[in-house]
Amino acid sequence: MSIRNLNRLFHPRTVAVIGASPKKSSIGRTVLFNLVDEEFPGTVYPVNPKYDAIEGIPCRHCVEDIPDPLDLAIVCTPAVTVSGIVEQCGRCGVLNVLILSAGFREAGATGRKLEEELQSVISKYPSMRIVGPNCLGVLSPHHGLNGSFARRLPKPGRTALISQSGALCTAMMDWAIDEGIGFSTVASLGNALDVDIGDMIDYLATDPNTDSIVLYLESVGDARKFMSAARTFTRTKPIVAYKAGRFAASAKAAASHTGAMVGEDSVVDAAMARAGIVRVHELNELFSCAEVLARGNLPRGPRLAIVSNAGGPGIMATDALLARDGTLATLAEVTIERLNQELPAAWSHQNPIDMLGDASPAMFGSTVETILGDDGVDGLVVLLTPQAMTDPSESASAIIAASAKSTKTVLAVWMGGASVRIGIERLNQAGIPNFRSPEQALAAFTSMVQYSSRRDVLYETPNERAAAFRLSPADRESSVHGKTGMLNEIESKSILHAYDIPTNETVFASNADEAVEIANRFNCPVALKIVSPDISHKSNVGGVMLNLLGKAEVAAAFEKILWSASNSRPGARLEGVSVQPMVLDPNAIELIVGVKRDPTFGSVLMVGSGGTMAELVRDRVVELPPLNDRLARRMLESLRAWPLLNGFRGRPRVKIDQLMDTLIRLSYMVAERPEIFELDINPLLVSPKSVIAVDARIVLDRGVSTTSTLPYSHLAIRPYPTELIQEFQWTDGRNVTLRPIRPEDEQAWIQLLESCSPATIHDRFGGLVRQFNHQFAARFCFIDYDREMAIVAEIEDGGAKKLIGVGRLVTYADRSRASLALLVCDQWQRHGLATLLADRCLEIAREWKISQVIAETTADNLPAREILRSRDFCEEVGDDGVVIARRLLVT
Repeated sequence: MSIRNLNRLFHPRTVAVIGASPKKSSIGRTVLFNLVDEEFPGTVYPVNPKYDAIEGIPCRHCVEDIPDPLDLAIVCTPAVTVSGIVEQCGRCGVLNVLILSAGFREAGATGRKLEEELQSVISKYPSMRIVGPNCLGVLSPHHGLNGSFARRLPKPGRTALISQSGALCTAMMDWAIDEGIGFSTVASLGNALDVDIGDMIDYLATDPNTDSIVLYLESVGDARKFMSAARTFTRTKPIVAYKAGRFAASAKAAASHTGAMVGEDSVVDAAMARAGIVRVHELNELFSCAEVLARGNLPRGPRLAIVSNAGGPGIMATDALLARDGTLATLAEVTIERLNQELPAAWSHQNPIDMLGDASPAMFGSTVETILGDDGVDGLVVLLTPQAMTDPSESASAIIAASAKSTKTVLAVWMGGASVRIGIERLNQAGIPNFRSPEQALAAFTSMVQYSSRRDVLYETPNERAAAFRLSPADRESSVHGKTGMLNEIESKSILHAYDIPTNETVFASNADEAVEIANRFNCPVALKIVSPDISHKSNVGGVMLNLLGKAEVAAAFEKILWSASNSRPGARLEGVSVQPMVLDPNAIELIVGVKRDPTFGSVLMVGSGGTMAELVRDRVVELPPLNDRLARRMLESLRAWPLLNGFRGRPRVKIDQLMDTLIRLSYMVAERPEIFELDINPLLVSPKSVIAVDARIVLDRGVSTTSTLPYSHLAIRPYPTELIQEFQWTDGRNVTLRPIRPEDEQAWIQLLESCSPATIHDRFGGLVRQFNHQFAARFCFIDYDREMAIVAEIEDGGAKKLIGVGRLVTYADRSRASLALLVCDQWQRHGLATLLADRCLEIAREWKISQVIAETTADNLPAREILRSRDFCEEVGDDGVVIARRLLVT
């Protein structure tokens, strides 16, 4: 997660074009004159040993001949020469190298070898950033930089475009130029040997010219970095993404139902939802969303009004909205009364608002103004068809004037050709997003609503539901010790039992007599299931028999199961059967719960409708661990079976809380056990009385390997870092717990702030805090533990736990520096607590290999300055009274 040097990539002072050429069709010439013709404000050096000058521009023979330090070198030479050129750049201290050359891994075995050589050279110069190879280049319209072989530089805008396809970049830029839409940054990353999607998102988060990102993805390299960067960005700004390659056959060799049901694309969906990214599935939707983002003004909510001068398009728009589970706004009575006065008597009298075919520009304007004044409307789509009585250009002007009086989202659809062109140009000039069809407009609107709802989820505070376990971590570890491969049902259930996931008692029987004896002990109807390391789906081979009662039935079932399994799977090792009591509850519902290790995003969780029809019904939802109360409930509410679980047409409600607890415990198991490759609980029987895992299958893979040094590297999102919890005994004998903050701490954190004096709050937050509301608190309590850590001090007071202080460490985007902030409530100040929190944060900074910690305070905050000086911070006092204290750490 580093943005080192990236500012000079997009805002360079000096650029070398290596491989510059006078040949008309060459990339080297195109790039050189893209810079020169666009009047790039920096210095450009053509580099080519064959020429002394290119069309009058002096040419250097090699990088070493350039007299100035280079911010950016653009390489346009054949692939076989690139490693040597990058070596020269590294020796000369070039900050950024942009490699446009193709012919690497995309070109087969020879290209892969060249890429390995290039990677070896890159590793020798860790301070030099590499973009590419095999990319279109980068463009920074705000800085006049066209470092690419694209023909034109878009105008400056507020939306960034990141793409793993150079061709898509050129297509989107051509479209944007024609539509009058600008970009803040355009980056084609190619093979991404160094700078990747995560780095770019982190950089754009710091870019004052970027308010949103449009992203074209073909693959995600470092999923942990990608998720962390995206979750940080989408808290305040939207990302819309198109992910290509949706139907990769990733489940062919799955041993479990979960493996077969959870394909690569469903995992990508889950990851993007968790990161707050809006994913679109059609390229034209990406363009539509790009237009809305570029124009700004996101919808406040989902309630949409539709205005048109014809019934058909209004109905089309309504269908498109409802097909996307959108919300058609209900007009207020006062709105309808006003429209009755403004519109012909035959208007539709409801939303969608059909003004009829003779609607005048004045009617367009007054109707839009009235609708936008309705508190029950969050956004508006205006549709125009060019009828004989229609004035498209003046109607556009009326829409522009009316929408200027409101801050609500307005989208336009001017349908037609030449007759509506002037109107479209006016809408473009006014910055009103406009589309060719109702479907495009509705796709953009619903996608933006989706972003708003996903951003709200990032700020939701879950209820506290910390799972407590009977067994210690060591004992939980022993449940899987020495096991590998596909475990049988009994072994799988023993692991579930270690994590307190309820199961029905299951006993192994190697012969019919043992099966009868066990069944008699249960003294109730039993189920027999085949036990074989070679058989995964037992029902497929006739390996399950239910509701058996009595010696004869059990003995006959044993023989039948083994006979059927042997016939269906000749050569399979048949060890015996499992015997278990039947769970008989007429109100029970079958679910499937599972785990799968995705090659990109690591371990993922699934819950869905279960039983033998699970794969056919395909009612399931995927989520990335770790789970909390909110996420577990959201998974369940996403199922089509949710009404059944929640009570439907007189059916009793199942134990939702216990079901959520089971999902959360499963999440803990996934975090602790990276060796779990696949897991099925099918069925998980849920009823108004209980939640029981009736059957289970786990596949363990001990071959998990990773070069990552991050904790929980098998997960795309770091779980709550329990390993950082520490207990202290204070001087008064009271126990103080230092632990990382949790989202569930929101109310306790607010109470801490409310217990502080105004002076203490001012010292911590300056004049930035007006009120301690939910959105403000969620920002400080819901954090990414990979890039930020808040250590709270917690005590027990009057039988309740309360927070008395917080130490917060926030890394900079370059990951080499971090800021430190301390807050201790007045009652506990001058007792050494701030020093304790500071020391704990500095320990974490060392573990994160942070080289410099920076703290900011005011000159009159003497206690804070004394604490920092005692911890070897060096001060710089500014004329404005702000003190910047820095401490270098040895890493």
